[in-house]
Amino acid sequence: MSDCGGSATAENANNDPTLKKPVSSKRLPIDNKHDDSPSDRISSRCTRSPQKNRHGRRIRWAPLNIGLERRLQTFVVLCHTLTIAIFLTIFFFSCAIPLLWPVLIPYLIYISLFSTTATSGSLGGRCNLLRSLRIWKIYASYFPARLHRSEHLPPTRKYIFGYHPHGIISHGAFAAFATEALGFSELFPGITNTLLTLDSNFRIPFYREYALAMGIASVSRESCENILTQGGIDGEGMGRAITIVIGGARESLDALPQTLRLVLKRRKGFIKLAIRTGADLVPVLAFGENDLYEQIRSEDHPVIHKFQMLVKRVMGFTIPLFHARGIFNYDVGLMPYRRPLNIVVGRPIRVTQQRDREKLDDNYIDLLHTMYVQELERLWAQWKDLYAKDRLSEMEIIA
Repeated sequence: MSDCGGSATAENANNDPTLKKPVSSKRLPIDNKHDDSPSDRISSRCTRSPQKNRHGRRIRWAPLNIGLERRLQTFVVLCHTLTIAIFLTIFFFSCAIPLLWPVLIPYLIYISLFSTTATSGSLGGRCNLLRSLRIWKIYASYFPARLHRSEHLPPTRKYIFGYHPHGIISHGAFAAFATEALGFSELFPGITNTLLTLDSNFRIPFYREYALAMGIASVSRESCENILTQGGIDGEGMGRAITIVIGGARESLDALPQTLRLVLKRRKGFIKLAIRTGADLVPVLAFGENDLYEQIRSEDHPVIHKFQMLVKRVMGFTIPLFHARGIFNYDVGLMPYRRPLNIVVGRPIRVTQQRDREKLDDNYIDLLHTMYVQELERLWAQWKDLYAKDRLSEMEIIA
């Protein structure tokens, strides 16, 4: 996620805050000749037939004369989407080689029982070279994706970026906060950011090493506190940041195109974390994240929805029934649609640190939560007519 930046800075805009534009990464080159156009977006009521699209026509196949650049974009996004499957396949093939067992068996025991790299806050294994590879710019140009900054964030503070919405796979969060494709370090110099994911992902052989190299860490409370209280310019976390996809797996079930439904009302754990560590809260709104896939509406299939919620309670993640486009067609498959992603980073909310977990002020927690929601609403109101022109409804906070 080529470089981002085409908007005027918020600091240099006029004094009317509703007219200010955020600093952005450089515009990504894109040829829209064969894109999934807004007019082809499916109704949020149901999914397309595997034989015909919603207009009653047969599946639209991609022409053979598509350029190499676009084919390369598709290949990189496909590899990212199948990353876990690819690494598991490599692992199982390795297990078929007896000569590797003396290495694989201790490795499995280590990552299952003893490894703390993903939660220690040391950012061990992080590889800035890998995060800055050209392939991530190719990945971002598929949509294309852009990162926009509302205000400069001084590196003398620590931050919690709250990413909304979750979407199906959170492609925008990966592009903006796990790579340098969208120029995070240029927009926020001096800040070392860590995207967080489920702790269970660090028990997956080989994929674990890849995730750590990308600078990804566990979303557990221990991990968050360690990252924000160690290292940095003062040894206590200053200049560090974490990115949490606040809505989590529950929100992915409401990731319907042209809508924005957030699970946030009862999500206050990240607020308490900010108070304990003294990290400022920074809301992030990703316009277009929900448009990348279609999925069955949960209210139309209550039995399926109950099963999905059961899986979430038992396993910590859920399984949305989704589809989008294919590798060689525009109507059926698991590849995300080519639709713009505009990730807008809001204004920081200053937090006063209270180290004692047992004495956190509930009124202060509620106040920060209210301010956080208000900043999200401001971002939506300011940019919805530019980045969500085809919306079917306004932003909703449903739970």
